[in-house]
Amino acid sequence: MDTAPQGNAQKPATAARMYDYYLGGIHNFPADREAAEKVIAQFPFMPVLARANRAFLRRGVRHLVDAGVRQFLDLGSGIPTVGNVHEIAQENRPDTRVVYVDIDPVAVAESLEILDGNEWATAVRADLCNPRAVLDHSEVRRVLDLDQPIGLVMAAVLHFVPDDAEAYDVVAQFVSALAPGSYLLASHIAAESFMPTSDQMKTASDVYQRRTTTPVAARTRSDVQRFFAGLELLEPGVVWPHEWRPDEDVPAEFADNPQHSGGWVGVGRKI
Repeated sequence: MDTAPQGNAQKPATAARMYDYYLGGIHNFPADREAAEKVIAQFPFMPVLARANRAFLRRGVRHLVDAGVRQFLDLGSGIPTVGNVHEIAQENRPDTRVVYVDIDPVAVAESLEILDGNEWATAVRADLCNPRAVLDHSEVRRVLDLDQPIGLVMAAVLHFVPDDAEAYDVVAQFVSALAPGSYLLASHIAAESFMPTSDQMKTASDVYQRRTTTPVAARTRSDVQRFFAGLELLEPGVVWPHEWRPDEDVPAEFADNPQHSGGWVGVGRKI
């Protein structure tokens, strides 16, 4: 049964709604499902990868909340469906403030609908590649206090900034604007995985490029480590998603073939 919003058959695909589809969400349109299915045809495990990334996000956000973080800025957030930052953080600390940022107007509109009635969480439309515009946004300033520690979340988004110089500069600008005691939580497609060296990865990249106008680029572990330059990288460092402080009672889906998890993740603290 089609439970997605009706009357949107002509909506073009976006990376945000394709990710929602991978996670089994309902906030996606026919074009998103068609594009996502083309990627899944090349990578049948893509939904599993999305869930592994979401599981890392859950563990990382919980750790930051336990460390005293009460504010989060989630860049390239997509649609905050089940298991996103505000749900995780506000589960134990209902007063935690969260701002979601995405360039997709439909994702932002859907987010605002989902967040209706939540006084401590909102969503804004902005381009993460323009850090100053994000940080100066009136809603960001209203909800977040930039003089206090913030959890900066860049989960599964930096691979959509293919130019290395731009990607590193964007992260550096955001980190420099944060107060000491803030954290960067990031995940990224791994070049060491078998995927980027195959024709399949080219096909998937072409789908994102043509269907969503969003290019995608994998990076190596050392490349991803560079995003944490100047930060105190928390143990166990930049690792595969299932290796970052795993839940003891949850079996790791990629323990035997970690490269199949497809991504690098890490959390760093600003001193």
